[in-house]
Formats: sequence, C-alpha cells, structure tokens
Amino acid sequence: MQSLIDYKNNGGLKNGQILLVISSKPDVYAIRRAEDNKIDAKVVSKEEFSDSYLFDIAIEEILRDYNIDLIVLAGFLHVFGEDFTKEYSNRIINVHPSLIPSFCGKGFYGLKVHKAALDYGVKVTGATVHFANEICDGGEIIAQKAVEVLDNDTPETLQRRVMEQAEQVILPRAVEMICNKIFEERKDV
Repeated sequence: MQSLIDYKNNGGLKNGQILLVISSKPDVYAIRRAEDNKIDAKVVSKEEFSDSYLFDIAIEEILRDYNIDLIVLAGFLHVFGEDFTKEYSNRIINVHPSLIPSFCGKGFYGLKVHKAALDYGVKVTGATVHFANEICDGGEIIAQKAVEVLDNDTPETLQRRVMEQAEQVILPRAVEMICNKIFEERKDV
C-alpha cells in the first residue's frame, strides 16, 4: 500500500485516486498509513459474518458507496466469491510474492511462499500482479518481475528483497496501467 501512496505522491497515477483502504483486521498498519495520508479507512471483520458470501456483500456495499472502479488486494487475504469477482471482472488485482504458477494457491502467502521457494532450491523467484477471481491466484497475469535467490537467503531476507525489488515496482505500474485503461474507456462513453 505504501508503494502506491508514494507512487501517487511522486506524480504517478494521474488517472487514478486512492480513495479507500479496507482491512479485515483493526490492528493492521495499513489503517494507520491510510489515516496518515488522509485516505478513508474501514474495517470489516470476517468474524462478524456467518459465511464468506455475506462478507463479500458487506465489502461490495462499501465499494459502491465510494464508487470504486479498481480493487487492489495488497495483503488482503481473502478470496472473493464468483458473484463478487464477476461484478468486478478485470477490476480486482492482487500482488503475489512469487512467479505464478510457482508457489501459489491456497496456503501460499507471506513467508510461506519464500520458505517454499528456498526449500525447493529455486535460483530465481519474484512477484506477480494478476487479476483476481474466485480461484486463489487463478486470474490472468498482468505483470511479473524476477528476483535472484541468494545462497544465504532466509525466508525473511528473500521476502524483503522480493517486496522491494519486485512487488513495490510492478504493483504501482500495473495499477496505473489499469487506471489509464478505465479512464480511456470512460472517455469513449
């Protein structure tokens, strides 16, 4: 999220705005970052809903209130259902800390991804920005960037390097590309 804020503050995202941050947990640093940057923030706890479908509906209501065109799942660990993803087809993107199709899918998030890459012995890993759908890490790939795995890497050092050298580079560019596309589509209407 901070890379998107910095990108916007440095003149990027000319055809986009960061209007809202939604978290499923109240104590995440993203809420504070949003507040520090005068971005509205909402917490929608999954525990308040009896099932995932109702959680999706609650999120969708907030998105409609804010007229959100693009959803960026940067660290938001939830796979939205088919109804939700169809409503926002090609308008939900996720950044994943590996080169999909490697080390992705259910259970692969955070340090688990980097530990799996190191355990497998890969020499190159990276990050992927992809459209999100109802299949975990199953949407069309938008961008990827490779990062070398070093002999002395730990899951923590690899995670940091992938974040700094790949995720924080390709995510803002992908967001800008999609915002430009949405802007052009609206201009034609």
